[in-house]
Amino acid sequence: MNPILNIARIFEIFYRFLALGCISFGGPAAHIGYFQTTFVQKLHWLDQDAYAKLVALSQFLPGPGSSQVGFAIGLRRAGLAGGLAAFLGFTLPSFILLYLLATLAFDANQSNTLDGIVQGLKLLAVIVVADASLSMFKSFCKDKISISLMVSSVACLLALPSLWTQMAVLLLAAVIGASLRPVLIPKEYDKSGSYIKMVPLFIFFALFLGLPFVGADFFSSFYQAGSLVFGGGHVVLPLLQQTVGDAVTNDQFLTGYAAAQAIPGPMFTLATFLGAEMSPEQPLIGALLATVAIFLPGFLLIYSLQGTWESFTQNPRIAGGAFAINAAVVGLLVSALYDPVFTSAVAQPRDMAIVILGFFALRVLKLPIVALVISLSVIGILL
Repeated sequence: MNPILNIARIFEIFYRFLALGCISFGGPAAHIGYFQTTFVQKLHWLDQDAYAKLVALSQFLPGPGSSQVGFAIGLRRAGLAGGLAAFLGFTLPSFILLYLLATLAFDANQSNTLDGIVQGLKLLAVIVVADASLSMFKSFCKDKISISLMVSSVACLLALPSLWTQMAVLLLAAVIGASLRPVLIPKEYDKSGSYIKMVPLFIFFALFLGLPFVGADFFSSFYQAGSLVFGGGHVVLPLLQQTVGDAVTNDQFLTGYAAAQAIPGPMFTLATFLGAEMSPEQPLIGALLATVAIFLPGFLLIYSLQGTWESFTQNPRIAGGAFAINAAVVGLLVSALYDPVFTSAVAQPRDMAIVILGFFALRVLKLPIVALVISLSVIGILL
């Protein structure tokens, strides 16, 4: 590719993700909805099938799930530089906000205005995830098998909400799909190109095993947290609390936790706040090291499997497993639409009315996301 065109593409990736990083409230499920709306439906950077495979892959790997999906989209678009541009753009707004919170001694009590804006954007998250759920249902749930898998996934995840249930649902769906789909739709495939990038995989394990022995305790503690947490989001919080120990007070930790929920972008940037608090003499360096350390493991694993995941899915059994995982991912998104997205945002009939009107504006009137952000922020302040 022409270097100038590639630079322009990298810059486009950065500013697209930067825009999303400024408005992406609602946690990983909402982020996946924002990505689907922006990069699949509007920009057509990848199709629904490829996107669902990236989402499924992120669920199997440790690390920040939505940020891994964003990194993978950047990788597909412009290589490693594109992946880094996506990460920087999406993470920068929350990094700046949490760093400022840690260093400028803001009043932890939010104003009524800010509370209203946050509430309005939580309702926007419900609208976006509902739209993404409907779009993905239409793409991946077209027969009795896929619809049954989706419905079963939703039921299991709502009845037994836990990370283990989520992993079990995806694994069981993969087994069912690998067993049934190749029999129903046999397929020849090209076995070439299915290989794993060994260098990033080696770096992942070398850092995981080696950092504790080279005296890099600060970097190692955040790297270990990023390496061991599946599911991302709130799942990382208890492990981080153990990681920081007495280095920050409970009040400081809870302030950072509350702020990470209230601002847009990935919750893993709680590490930004903690890194700055743990390094009072050099807060910026501490924030940067903690942020890089907690995101790095998940990105190394995604990079090692770039292209491989899609090549493997040409195999009939793997394709069957992927077909079933796609349906289960729709179920995962639908269950997340209810809890935590819906339950944390819709508290009364008035909220539901706003969601219905907003969904109509997005789905039928095709109102731009930016217009919805402004509208719902104003509504939140007024109400």
